[in-house]
Amino acid sequence: MRIKSLHLEGFRNYQVLTANFHGAVNVICGDNAQGKTNLLEAVAYLSGASHRTRFDRELISFDADSGFLRGEVECRGRDFTVEARLFRGRGRQLTSNGVRLKSMGELGSVLNTVLFCPEDLYLIRSGAAERRRFIDTCICQLRPRYAEALAEYKRLHEHKTRILRDSGEKPSLLDALDEFSYGMVRWGAVVIHYRAHFVKKLQETAPGIHLEFSGGREELHLQYETVSSVLDPEAPVKELAEQLWDHMQRHRSAEIAGRTCLSGPHKDDVAVDINGKAARIYGSQGQTRTAALSLKLAEREIFREDAGEYPVLLLDDVLSELDPKRQEFVLNRIAGGQVFITCCEDDRLSSLAGGKVFHVRSGALV
Repeated sequence: MRIKSLHLEGFRNYQVLTANFHGAVNVICGDNAQGKTNLLEAVAYLSGASHRTRFDRELISFDADSGFLRGEVECRGRDFTVEARLFRGRGRQLTSNGVRLKSMGELGSVLNTVLFCPEDLYLIRSGAAERRRFIDTCICQLRPRYAEALAEYKRLHEHKTRILRDSGEKPSLLDALDEFSYGMVRWGAVVIHYRAHFVKKLQETAPGIHLEFSGGREELHLQYETVSSVLDPEAPVKELAEQLWDHMQRHRSAEIAGRTCLSGPHKDDVAVDINGKAARIYGSQGQTRTAALSLKLAEREIFREDAGEYPVLLLDDVLSELDPKRQEFVLNRIAGGQVFITCCEDDRLSSLAGGKVFHVRSGALV
């Protein structure tokens, strides 16, 4: 799997850009604030994984009314042309080989990317929301139906939250509460089902990487944590829905009194232990960074196992945040697929054989 070329118009600080990429390593070099990360963001966007913003309008250049992205992609021995048109006042338009796509999730059926940025080094120490975002981003690319379920669950959660918040002034709003609760149960069961199976794959893959990374000294363990009434998160969706509904009904009065949603997978987390202790609390900076690296490299392996080929790996200025030992480990692990690496000085990557180096200045290749 690789992206052969990229064309941008009115995207971030790129007025117009056209670039052809190497099938192995592509080094994007330049000073800070010149557009290196924006280039990687464009590649990630075409895989359905927008990681820096929730709103398309923020991706459009300041002096443009619309933006355009086109990527020529090779996947499973076939060629695809994926395009995205972005507008300020209306919804995006996505196509693959000229066929209209309904959602960002469908882009993941063509192009998969794994992004590793400096913020990910704090994945273990961050709050549960960051770990949810990590697994959600992974699953959305692998399973387009999950993206639909997650979006619907979030929509229902926002509506129910507004009902509870405003019910003090308008008690009649509570007449619709059970309807939204049932919708959250229906889609929440799908969300839990997918998350549980993905975390299971992470648990099968990441500990081995972490053990190798730590020189055999540290054992990593992952545990998916969801609603307490769910006895087996990997159970069939129907069974999960029944358990979620029971939990939500038992907390109905408390939700009305507190005017907030107390039950549902919007509070899920992934517990990360190192040598039997909670990494978030007891792990050193080196241990938590090693664990975060292991999760991201495991994500890449899971994609390869699922799709039969490596996803495109995007390393956004992450090497500068690592000590030499961890840099070497990462670079030794990225062979076999297409890789994009951003950095300020390309001489630090002289050990990478072959590939292509791009220099970026003020939103242009020079």
